[in-house]
Amino acid sequence: QVQLVESGGGSVQPGGSLRLSCAASGSIFRVNVMGWYRQAPGKQRELVALITSAGTISYGDSVKGRFSISRDNAKSTVYLQMNSLKPEDTAVYYCAQRTPGGSFHWGQGTQVTVSS
Repeated sequence: QVQLVESGGGSVQPGGSLRLSCAASGSIFRVNVMGWYRQAPGKQRELVALITSAGTISYGDSVKGRFSISRDNAKSTVYLQMNSLKPEDTAVYYCAQRTPGGSFHWGQGTQVTVSS
């Protein structure tokens, strides 16, 4: 069974930083596209960042220059480093995985709150 477990969420002041982790199991991690999405109450779930099996990275416009995605295939883990956090970054952050065969999986989500 595929399992994605996020950690590292919490509460931080504007301008602060957090690092989210997503530990994956149940698949050949290195061949999968990994990503982070977020969803605030009353809003659409939006893409935050993606990283392919080859290491190609893309970011949503709202986080470019502030967030950084990375992966450690030996640990089957994907990370999201979040810097210069803003109140509008407040959301539940979800880890996501897409396999070469097209299967898509979500983690359970972790809350990030940015407030003063």
